Amino acid sequence: NFCTFSGHVELHKYRYLYFMVVFTVYILIMCSNSTIVYLIWNHSDLHEPMYIFIAALLLNSVLFSTNIYPKLLIDFLSEKQIISYRACLVQFYMFYVFAYSEFLLLAAMAYDRYVSICKPLQYSTIMRKKTVVIFLALSWLLLACYRVGSVTLTANQKFCSFTLEMIFCNNSIFKLFCVPSSAVSLYGVLYFLWCVIFPLLFILFTYNRIFIICYHNSGEVRSKAAQTCFPHLLVLINYFYLLVCGLITARIESDISNTARIVMNLQIILYNPLFNPVIYGLKMKEIHKHLSRLLRLCKMN
Repeated sequence: NFCTFSGHVELHKYRYLYFMVVFTVYILIMCSNSTIVYLIWNHSDLHEPMYIFIAALLLNSVLFSTNIYPKLLIDFLSEKQIISYRACLVQFYMFYVFAYSEFLLLAAMAYDRYVSICKPLQYSTIMRKKTVVIFLALSWLLLACYRVGSVTLTANQKFCSFTLEMIFCNNSIFKLFCVPSSAVSLYGVLYFLWCVIFPLLFILFTYNRIFIICYHNSGEVRSKAAQTCFPHLLVLINYFYLLVCGLITARIESDISNTARIVMNLQIILYNPLFNPVIYGLKMKEIHKHLSRLLRLCKMN
């Protein structure tokens, strides 16, 4: 069986414009994120937990974008915007694995900043290489295994429609069921609590402790906290807002126009993958230093 995407707006008229814009955005996402990851991998002074987590976050953006953009580009140049049901399930699975893993990675980064600022003498003991590996494994592997249950429940549902009011496969696939599944809905709520709400509460608790410690310490400590924590908080606030918008759009009925729907959905696949490397490249002093040096070398060549 095949699903049809019906969320495109005047595709027959603007297909080449859409293709060029999205292709340009995808190249920018790949190049900008990969550049920061390369700098962190290539310079030993950036082989610290904080930068490793940043590299993981940006790599996550690359994988997240690759799950969406190539299929979008193919659809722009195709007469029919279709996808096989199995491929749709895979895209749906990968979409939420990479989307939700961002919260777990941000939680790991928040814990790293908490230990660095609030327990500096114990930092090297707590944030060992093994600890970093465990955090990264939990952010991806545990989440991927947990998501299998949702996809398995979805795959066993009976479909009465194969038209998705989106441009890629996300939670809107649930609206194709003949009968709404309480098991899928309950699993989705538990998944959202485990992978988004709990990490979010942990991050807020952690940064609250950091701010309390900074308030009672010197200006140097406050400056260090602001320099390293502000980019993480900016990314967290932006991403939580975008994810909630995406979930609401996927769940509401068809009383919203295709234009509004596509704009809301493009936000989540555009803003963070595109602006995360900019935020970390400009706001993180050590990364900015190596990035400036790389750009100077490129100009000289």
